[in-house]
Amino acid sequence: MAAIGVIGSGTWGTALALLLQAKGHQVTIWSAIEKEVESLSKERKHPNLPGMSIPEEIEITGNLETAMKEKELLVMAVPSVYVRQTAAKMKPWCKDGQIIVDVAKGIEESTLMTLSQIIEEELPMADVAVLSGPSHAEEVSRGLPTTCVAGAHSRKTAEFIQDTFMNEVFRVYTSPDMLGIELGGSLKNVIALAAGIADGLGYGDNTKAALITRGITEIARLGTAMGGDFRTFCGLTGIGDLIVTCASMHSRNRRAGILIGQGKTMEEAMAEVHMVVEGVYSAKAALKLSRKYQEAMPIIEQVNQVLFEGKPAREAVNDLMLRDKRIESQELSEADGWAD
Repeated sequence: MAAIGVIGSGTWGTALALLLQAKGHQVTIWSAIEKEVESLSKERKHPNLPGMSIPEEIEITGNLETAMKEKELLVMAVPSVYVRQTAAKMKPWCKDGQIIVDVAKGIEESTLMTLSQIIEEELPMADVAVLSGPSHAEEVSRGLPTTCVAGAHSRKTAEFIQDTFMNEVFRVYTSPDMLGIELGGSLKNVIALAAGIADGLGYGDNTKAALITRGITEIARLGTAMGGDFRTFCGLTGIGDLIVTCASMHSRNRRAGILIGQGKTMEEAMAEVHMVVEGVYSAKAALKLSRKYQEAMPIIEQVNQVLFEGKPAREAVNDLMLRDKRIESQELSEADGWAD
């Protein structure tokens, strides 16, 4: 069994800590917030994971050195906007070859880097990997069957993560496509905002299906242009993660979108959700990437206009519906030799 430090005490970090401890690993959770350390240590409960208790065997600390020292694996579970500053703080205690698996999802707006790329830049001595997929913390903490994908630069590291996490209710696959995994996990949050907005406007299943289907097309189009593998976007960290985030009320992105569709501002929606809404932070980065790689992403563009330019949500949906006529798949028509 391994000694593991979970860097971040949000719902996802805590859920994974519970899973790892139940498998017999020695787990330490770190939080940057002193009051949170005190509350979790005393109450042994997470406020956003009702019904779950944190075993006494899990150590909770505000000391990074304690969380990192002599750990075989570090789980990076801080929100995307705090990944760079947290990684920088970790540098004094990060050993050569330290395996760090990032489980957060996002793209840094200023650099357009994925989270693993940020960690690698701040901690070049580390062996950085990712774990992603359709996996709400609320369900993982309850032991409901879940599947994820571990992506790493080497098969050895990916299989170590697979063996560390996998049990009878948490199945882990492996993949070399770290970029595709991270892009799918980040961009789906923006599409989920659109799905929530449609729900808030009172639209139905037809609209949701259209947003999911055209959304994965946008994600795959950009992702493959950036070097990701198309097959990744057809899998768990692509269409799988997109479906669960667009459909579930566990999804903070969908919940924020619903509130925006009902007329609240982006700031009001984020405040009401009470958790980090990653899609808001990834939306601008996604739009910048679409322009950099010259790939059309109309849903991403409309979400940005609603979030940051005050565009009415209903008008954004109308503009999507009234775009110029298109062939669904240009590649299909060309391959088929479809004549005019």
